[in-house]
Amino acid sequence: MDSAVSEVSGLAAVPVVSAVPTASADPADAADPAGSGRQEEKLQPWQADRSRAPIATKIVVAGGFGVGKTTYVGTVSEIEPLQTEALMTKASEETDDLTATPDKITTTVAMDYGRITLDNDLVLYLFGTPGQERFWFMWDDIVRGAIGAIILADTRRLAECFPALDYFESCGLPYLVAVNQFEGTETFDEKEVRQALAVPEHIPMMVMDARDRITAIEALLALVRHALDVTPE
Repeated sequence: MDSAVSEVSGLAAVPVVSAVPTASADPADAADPAGSGRQEEKLQPWQADRSRAPIATKIVVAGGFGVGKTTYVGTVSEIEPLQTEALMTKASEETDDLTATPDKITTTVAMDYGRITLDNDLVLYLFGTPGQERFWFMWDDIVRGAIGAIILADTRRLAECFPALDYFESCGLPYLVAVNQFEGTETFDEKEVRQALAVPEHIPMMVMDARDRITAIEALLALVRHALDVTPE
């Protein structure tokens, strides 16, 4: 990881709403999966030494409903993630398709928030967007000040990626497409998914598991490198 990162971005306000993480076999629902590597929170070097000024960057995690955004933020975060999960009710049955995720019982109604320190002095603040169309009006506020976005994709519902792809293309924010490989689903290589989504060759794409901290962090590193390449100033 190149430590010479010069971009410092603004941070959106974080709602004081927290949900207790629950384990799940589905990458779209597991908020703190086993083996995530996050232990009891401890001070980072930049927190213990007040003479050090960390480089703070803001990353957005976006995608369709039930694609694994809450799981991703929970897997990566070195602190207990803030979540705005609400129980799903019968009122949403006609609008929220649970065909691919029948065990999903909660949904994000505002945002997810986490933090990870890389290379000692590079701090990434993660903001997960809500997936349903009725919450899209919040995206502009969540995205403000970010250096890039990770768009999660589920190969069973690729069509749900297009709103996020269109949004970040239109606003000019650097992004990466991360295919969240759900357990028991058919595996496709990056080229096939790229063609199906019509993602340009210069946009990074990778296959990962939102429950696996190593591949999740690799996606973050790839996004930061991409953001530096396209917006070096």
